[in-house]
Amino acid sequence: MKLTFNKVVPEPIPRPLIASSKIWEKEITWAPNDRILVQAQSGKGKSTLLHLIYGLRKDYSGSWEIDSVQSKDLSAEDWHILRARKISLLFQDLRLFKKLSAQENLELLPEINPQAPTVKEMCEALGILHLLDKPVETLSLGQRQRFALVRCLRKPFCWLLLDEPFSHLDQDNAKAAAGLIEEVLNQNGAGLVISSLAGSSPLSCNRSINL
Repeated sequence: MKLTFNKVVPEPIPRPLIASSKIWEKEITWAPNDRILVQAQSGKGKSTLLHLIYGLRKDYSGSWEIDSVQSKDLSAEDWHILRARKISLLFQDLRLFKKLSAQENLELLPEINPQAPTVKEMCEALGILHLLDKPVETLSLGQRQRFALVRCLRKPFCWLLLDEPFSHLDQDNAKAAAGLIEEVLNQNGAGLVISSLAGSSPLSCNRSINL
């Protein structure tokens, strides 16, 4: 799935930030297997970019395409199918149901990624297998982030969007998470867009862009 941006400018982004951006108001194309690190300070639109690709934001000028199809021409049903089968997003705020157990959260998916390891294997790799039956509200932020990542990887996808996926993880847990992400990305032959406040990422990326 190729992504093409033609002078996109989201409504909330101030003009001075647009002028210095390497994405906003530019013409760029991301190939299906690109791995892109998007770096920026808070408030420059990292989450906005990912939400736009996920079809949650419509408040922008310019245009962008998915495999030569204008995003604004896609219907609500088209977006539902894309989000169920083609694009997976790890939200910065995680968006887990706190009253449900971690296991119940992982089961709330319309389709399952056949290329991903099992839930048990992924949770074991991230050191959270023993917490599957615990209510999310009783878990630490780091534990919640790892479960949100498992849910994200458990979906089918051609593009994986990760919004600051290591923000609540220490170095060892970030390394384990990065290893699991790399494994599933390779199995899927998928593209990656990861946002970061820092200038680097535990994941291997072939493009680094200052937003």
